[in-house]
Formats: sequence, C-alpha cells, structure tokens
Amino acid sequence: MFSDPQPVLDELRADYGPVVGLGFGPARMAIVGGPAEVRSLFTRPVEDFRWNHKFNALAVVVGKQSMITSDGDDWARRRGAVQTAFSRRRLNGWIPMIIEQADAAIDALPADGRHQVDLYPVGRAAILEIVVRAFFGASMADKAERFGDLMQRPQDYLELPAWKQVPHPFPIGTRGRVRADRRAFDDLVREAMGAIRDRPSPDPDDVLEVLVHDETLSEQEILDQVNTLVGAGFDTTAASLAWMLWCCGLAPDIWAALRDEADLVLGAPGEERVFDHTALNRLEVADRVVKETLRLHPAGVISPREAARDLDIAGHTIAKGTLILWSAHLAGRDPDVWDDPVRFDPDRFLDMTEDQRTAADAAWVPFGGGRRNCIGFALAQMELTLLIARLAQRLDITPPTSGKPGPVGMVVNRPKGGVPFEVSRRN
Repeated sequence: MFSDPQPVLDELRADYGPVVGLGFGPARMAIVGGPAEVRSLFTRPVEDFRWNHKFNALAVVVGKQSMITSDGDDWARRRGAVQTAFSRRRLNGWIPMIIEQADAAIDALPADGRHQVDLYPVGRAAILEIVVRAFFGASMADKAERFGDLMQRPQDYLELPAWKQVPHPFPIGTRGRVRADRRAFDDLVREAMGAIRDRPSPDPDDVLEVLVHDETLSEQEILDQVNTLVGAGFDTTAASLAWMLWCCGLAPDIWAALRDEADLVLGAPGEERVFDHTALNRLEVADRVVKETLRLHPAGVISPREAARDLDIAGHTIAKGTLILWSAHLAGRDPDVWDDPVRFDPDRFLDMTEDQRTAADAAWVPFGGGRRNCIGFALAQMELTLLIARLAQRLDITPPTSGKPGPVGMVVNRPKGGVPFEVSRRN
C-alpha cells in the first residue's frame, strides 16, 4: 500500500467493495474509493477529521504551521489568507506568463531534426518557472532552479519507507539534511519578503506579496504556507503533465485535435494575440484532455485524514482514530460510473445526460472536495490546459512504445521512467 499502491487499491476494490478496513488497534485504516462514499466524506464537517494526526509525516517538510497540517481555527485562518492570493483576477493575469514559459521550454529544445528527449524534466522545469513567477514575481525568476534543488530532497524523503521517517531531533542523516534544505529555502523566501517590504505594491500580482501584507499571519506561518504551495504546486502538476503527454502521444488523433484548436485559439508563436481567460475558455479539447488524464492518473492516489469521532460514511461505520485513505484513483476508475473506465477518451465528457454528469462530477475528484480541497486546483488546471495546447501546437512527438509505463511514487503518482519521446519542432 505504501510503496506501490495502485494495484493494491484495485485488488481491494475488486474483492471487497468501495470501503475496506485494514489493520487493528491504533494502526487501523479504511480505504474509501467509491464515488458515493468519497462524496460522503467531503460533505461532512471538517471537525469530523484531523489532519495533524499521528501518521502525518509532512510536518518535517512543510512545517507545523502549514495549512495542510493544521486543524480548527488555525487552519481556517491560514487557508483564508492563502485563498485571497488565488483570486480569479490574479489567475487570469498569469495566463500570458504561462504561455511565455511554455514557448521558452520549447525553444530550448534542439531546433533541427528529431531527438530523443525526456519531456518529464522539461515540463517540470517549465512548471517550476511558472510557480516561482506566480508566487514570487519576476524578480525571483533567476532563483527557480535553486528552489527546485531545495525541494528535491524533501520530496524524496516523503517517498521513503515509513521506518526511515522515524522522528528524531538530531541534525544527522536524511532527516537532518531535509531540515537544512528547509532552512535554506526559508532564507530565500525571507530575501523575497524583504524586497516586498522595501517596495510594496498597492495591487500585488504575486502570492507572496499578498501573504506578506496579510496581518493575520506570522512570519513562520508565511514561510510554512509558501513551502507548502511550492512543493505541492510544481511536482504534482509536472507529474500530471507527464501522464498527459503519454496519453496523447499514444493517441495521434487527439494530438492533432489539440494542435488544430491551438492554431485557432493561440495563433502562431510571436503573433500578437491577447492571452486572457477568453482564450483559455476556448481551449475545449485541451480542457477535456486535462480532465480525462486527471481521472485516470490523479497526482495523489491516496489522501489521508484521521477520523476525529465515530463516523457513518454512506452506511459504513468508521471508528474514531482510524486513518482514512480516500482514493481519487479508485473513484476515477469506478466501473459503475465510467464506461470502459481504463480507456483514455477525452470525448466521454461530451453530450452527457444530466444523470451521467452528476455521477461523473461525484467521481472526478483529483483535487479533493469540500472545504479542504486543493487550494491551487484552478492554477494547476490552467497550467496543464495551456501547456498541453502549446506543446501540441509546436512539437511532433513519437513515444518509444505502444503502451504506457507503470506508475511510480506514493506521494506523487508519475510515470516510471519519465517521458522519453522522439521529439522534433513542428515544421
């Protein structure tokens, strides 16, 4: 379950149904994968659950004051402050920058002929640039690679077996190095915070400046939220882009449809176009490709929370103290909702009946749901939509095999071996 969860989840669902209990005593777990059961979780009050629980290993990376390791009033205050930074106006303002970074990543590829290129690190670097510019502004863009380096070891740490994450206070071993990287990360953020205080803007465009001017947050709270947002904002989106490239690379007709749409909506690179929310809304094929990829390959295969009291979840009793692992992977492949559920078919979202749409909305949960859904979901969807449209418009790609690779990663689900395609610039 904690090293290669997808086949285990599929087997448990097939043998035991949408809710499965495992373990005993203080190590009880409940796997919740049915769409109705997952939605039942999301509609319950947040007070019914704890996120700062005994199994939570994230605090050593994101900090004890991060909103994803917080409960109660502290969580509500921290979440509210961050939510303000992701206003629709700010999101729309980042659209031209996202397309610009997509073009920069493509322009850095070999210009002549076909070359084998692993597009996973290419996409990951582009998304990191986008996240740094959105969160810190253009003045910190030259620090993007440094931010990525400082996030890598903490990400690797969270993928280690549980016994290698046993807490200790000593500045040694992997845990000590993770703490050192976090201190260096905080120093970079403090540098950016100092520049903001020296030159405040009356209408800030980047996330950090909004948080700096929020009087409800302490400096440590700001540092913990920023670390959380950067860590969650680029690694998960990069993994989703990698899966999307595999899905579309194995479906040339879909790649062609993406290209035709991008030609119409985005125009040629360098052509004078206004890139705003109206352009984004017209990328309908790209939007369906994103939705279908996230249905099949959600970045988070399982997501934990602890029951704070005895719960009834769609007729299933879950005892207080049980670690609940709800699964977007299982909900997205539920055979009672999705016709031929493991087939990649972006057009399945077209011409749905009202009942089909209601069922699909309940089962499509890659960003969670309820009050504790992913706070950056709108930015992630926007990035993925614009990136896949521009990549399809400007690149010819050929996968090395006729089948997708298996998944790897417990915290972030990504394709094993990356995306090693034959790539050339479009003529």
